Amino acid sequence: MTRIGIILGSTRPNRNGPQVARWVLDTAARRGDAEFELIDLIDHPLPHLDEPVAPMFGPSVHEHTRAWAARIAPLDGFVIVTPEYNHAAPGVLKNAIDHLYAEWVDKAVGFVSYGAGGGVRAVEQLRLVCGGLGMAAVGRQVALSVLTDFENYTTFVPRDDHVTALNALLDQVIVWTDALAPLRQAARTAPVGARS
Repeated sequence: MTRIGIILGSTRPNRNGPQVARWVLDTAARRGDAEFELIDLIDHPLPHLDEPVAPMFGPSVHEHTRAWAARIAPLDGFVIVTPEYNHAAPGVLKNAIDHLYAEWVDKAVGFVSYGAGGGVRAVEQLRLVCGGLGMAAVGRQVALSVLTDFENYTTFVPRDDHVTALNALLDQVIVWTDALAPLRQAARTAPVGARS
């Protein structure tokens, strides 16, 4: 069955992300068209990118990167849950993305964002990054405002329209993930060095 990773892209103390990511996981788990699993970056501490060779050109020399690659590689697609910090995605999320290359290629990705303005600027940047990695970023997005969708700016209260938007996003992620499956299969069977 299709496996979709829900990546929680913040490690800040007192973050709102776990509530949002748990809501995404709980909503997704009610579906029967894929398996969903939560990946919290706090459980995968990575130093600032320290690979001597760019990930697209060779295997990692560091165990922390190999462990991260082993976590991401088996997944078929992703939903990234991201806050917006100073008009951008968190550095820890960008760093986690930058540690890998082949593990992202030909996989679909959708975005659930939150912030004062719904996190839309963070997602604009992530779309460019993911596109550069050969990922298919779906058009649907769930944007949550800490001003209107969180009680006292801290307790997430999802509305019915958010659930509808999330399911539409998940529909697209799964359709694109399945559509890209032949490319991922071809890459797995290609001779080493045939793809870059």
